[in-house]
Amino acid sequence: MGGCVAFAILVATLLFTSNIYAQTAKDLVGSWTLISNLAERDGKTVDNFGPNPRGLAIYHSNGHYSIIVMRADLPKFTKSRENATADESLTVTKGSLAYFGTYTVDQAGRAIVSKIEGSTFPNWIGETQRRPFRLSGDELKIINPLTSSTVVWRRLQ
Repeated sequence: MGGCVAFAILVATLLFTSNIYAQTAKDLVGSWTLISNLAERDGKTVDNFGPNPRGLAIYHSNGHYSIIVMRADLPKFTKSRENATADESLTVTKGSLAYFGTYTVDQAGRAIVSKIEGSTFPNWIGETQRRPFRLSGDELKIINPLTSSTVVWRRLQ
């Protein structure tokens, strides 16, 4: 019986530590759907893109990535995107974000290092950003320390 308990503890330890340390660029490869994008502001939890946000992150094995996030309740334009009113454009701009570029994983610092090549937020273009992350099974949590945000993704099968 004691041997079975010791074996169970060993297996549990290996499974737990593999989730902690098996966080490489290869582990990120695939498509991820957005679950939540929450921030802590003034002691309150804020949905950065509203309740039930939509999003897709794709990490390619060649080191490229693309990410898009948006509010689920984005309004349709009255006429067309090119002829949107100022209010329509502002609502969509505040309620969506897309960016792409290349990435690596700093295993020692457990961070995704993204070099942004293009973004709907032009201030990010050309930046290199580091985001601590934790991968556990099919759940990926990425932390943005600048905005105190936690973004949760689930791997698409």
